[in-house]
Amino acid sequence: MVFKLRVTLSGIKGFYRVYHVNGATTLYTLHKQIRADLEFPQDQLIMFKGLDIEGAVVGRWGLFDLGAGTVDQISLEKAVKAGTDSFVYFYDVTNKKSVNILVEGEAEGVKVLPDFPVLAETKGPNPIEFENGYVAFEDLPETQRHLPGEGDDDDDDDFDDEDLGEEEEEEEDEDGKEIYDEGEE
Repeated sequence: MVFKLRVTLSGIKGFYRVYHVNGATTLYTLHKQIRADLEFPQDQLIMFKGLDIEGAVVGRWGLFDLGAGTVDQISLEKAVKAGTDSFVYFYDVTNKKSVNILVEGEAEGVKVLPDFPVLAETKGPNPIEFENGYVAFEDLPETQRHLPGEGDDDDDDDFDDEDLGEEEEEEEDEDGKEIYDEGEE
């Protein structure tokens, strides 16, 4: 079975990634693919927290056994059979940085895939850009959603007291007297 997974960020409409993943793929292989695609740091502890449809924790899987097994022991299909409807994938456990992974069901029209996830759809920059202050157009309040020149009737204020011509600046010495370039007349 091939699953369709949607990776999102909480509160950000301007980002998602859709993967088609073979059910036999381990969470470790999924982690490696997402980490590479989204440029997450490679030196951090990771964890998948599986949630059921009501948001209750089904299991936690990490590089070390957290009680339900390790990420290289559990396949996506096993996690789904255990009741997992979505995951919170912590790509940096120490700093509590995560993305949400929703299992959207079976990928339609996709028959057989290799054991690694295939990126099917993308939207927006990688999550690090949101940490650096990137704001997606969809996340702006309705009052701020306009393209340059659209809905801006006050064009006079656009160039307040700016002179677009090129003029030489006059310099003053310590006494306040103007200094002139001797070569100019």
